Amino acid sequence: MPDDRLTGGPGAQPDVRFWFDPTCPFAWLTSRWVRLVQEQRSYTVEWRFISLRLVNRDVDYAAHFPPEYEDGHTFGLHLLRLCAQVRDDHGADAVARLYAALGRRIFDTADGPPRDPAGARTVAAEALAELGLPGSLLAALDDAGRDAQLQAEGDEALALTGKDVGTPILHIAPPEGAAFFGPVISRMPSPEQAVGLWDHVVGLATFPGFAELKRSLRERPQLASFGVTEDEAGLQEDWNAGSRRQKR
Repeated sequence: MPDDRLTGGPGAQPDVRFWFDPTCPFAWLTSRWVRLVQEQRSYTVEWRFISLRLVNRDVDYAAHFPPEYEDGHTFGLHLLRLCAQVRDDHGADAVARLYAALGRRIFDTADGPPRDPAGARTVAAEALAELGLPGSLLAALDDAGRDAQLQAEGDEALALTGKDVGTPILHIAPPEGAAFFGPVISRMPSPEQAVGLWDHVVGLATFPGFAELKRSLRERPQLASFGVTEDEAGLQEDWNAGSRRQKR
């Protein structure tokens, strides 16, 4: 049965807040799982923004991340500027649809877009066309004036979890409910498994005093962009500090 804290009504808070960066493969897999649960439990989900590029704004990328991470995080920042503009102009439901359209193009094809400004523009233009949204929204991709808003929204998530986290961040039954980083999953559960996993995660996260359950060993995500098909498990890697750079 659904957790009795996850209830709604006119003017109620969403059942779940989900902070995402569109460049994060684990956020994408978790979002697909949450949508499966949403279909079966009729939860309301508010899709919110956290930019990995802004979270790491003071980090020396060359020292802490593989070479491609800075471009990848900047790619996500450009797309989040677009998402923020779409939310302002077309509402929260449009953000939910836009994230889905972007994610399919970035992760669910073997030849996804390059992680650079041109790639962001290409994938954004295709997603907007699919949703019937105006191409003029593409101007938001380069609107650095959005970054303060994105920073504040990400800071809101980090205030709930602490700073030593990544994406995604979920807040269950806000404003009083538990918020946490993850869960990080590398495979998609079946519809039947999805709700069972959800109930276990919510039960653990809402236990008073629960702090952390973590391992850095992860399978490569079961995504076409990583060369992993839906009928196989990805190679296990050690994601030190959220990246695949091995400790020396």
